[in-house]
Amino acid sequence: MARKKGDCLRTAIFGGTFDPVHTAHLIVAGEAADQFGLDEVLFIPAAHPPHKADIHTPYEHRYQMVKLACAADKRFVASRLEQGQEKSYSIHTIERVKAGLKPGDRLFFLIGADAFAEIGSWYRTEEVLGAVEFLVVTRPGHQYETPPGAKLNRLETLALPVSSSEIRHRLLRGAMVEELPESVAAYIRTHGLYL
Repeated sequence: MARKKGDCLRTAIFGGTFDPVHTAHLIVAGEAADQFGLDEVLFIPAAHPPHKADIHTPYEHRYQMVKLACAADKRFVASRLEQGQEKSYSIHTIERVKAGLKPGDRLFFLIGADAFAEIGSWYRTEEVLGAVEFLVVTRPGHQYETPPGAKLNRLETLALPVSSSEIRHRLLRGAMVEELPESVAAYIRTHGLYL
């Protein structure tokens, strides 16, 4: 993103398998950008996530769907930072993003409450906790533990009624899926994904 001299950038990492990316992802990213004044939200599909063995769709298709979905908002950026053969550890992604930031820039990490609850099992957890400010996507009233050292902001939203796995099951049955951006639905049809 182009910046004026002296401007500080507010960037959020939004990682996941995005298998497929859907409208709830976009709504949550937009709410985070609005509420926390983010300049950009980096949608980063994981090539080889350490906590998920059941990725259904090759990386390139997932990246292309994310790229199409990101056209919905100029603050959304599709990123290939986790492309490749190595495990997609969050600390490596954070370090890569930080390498491109300047003093005064702020780095956030957008994450669901369920995933955040498991952060103690992540690779180099303490470094992850100290490296970013978390934006934890939470249903109103939902409670969770905050680990020591975590800088945390709650993003309360009702925009998470559907999951990617639910969407895959409906696509497999040939059902209509309103929760997909039209460009993503067209890509899925063109490439015969989730059949």
